[in-house]
Amino acid sequence: MFISSLTDRGATPALAHMWSYTQHRQRMIAENVANWGNPDYKTKQLDHRSFQRALGKALDERGGDPGKSPNIRGTNEFRTDERGQLVITPTVKPVENVLFHDGTNMSVEQQMADLAENAMMHEAVTTMLRGRYEGLRKAIRGRI
Repeated sequence: MFISSLTDRGATPALAHMWSYTQHRQRMIAENVANWGNPDYKTKQLDHRSFQRALGKALDERGGDPGKSPNIRGTNEFRTDERGQLVITPTVKPVENVLFHDGTNMSVEQQMADLAENAMMHEAVTTMLRGRYEGLRKAIRGRI
């Protein structure tokens, strides 16, 4: 109870949601790349800009209460459940302009760009979370 009251406050829950989101997005991109060349495979997507807007709105709605966990409003791709955990469901990317001869809509180049972008976001969030937990660890141990 005491530890959760420390870890579930401030920016930590938002960082944890973002960390979970980037993990799910990395798996989804890897699945897309693994299915490259499979006839009629439709690329899955998770819109990170929409997620970031929803997370920002949830933080705004949380207001000045840093102990309140951000509640991300449900969309067809992400939402928080009754326990405050992030639930991710990738959607099929709509065909924009290109449908390849094998019936797929995947651009490997775009998937690689998404993979690199997501990896940078994940690394940044991991670094911030690590810093927060290191600060707590030092405070608990009583060492600087």
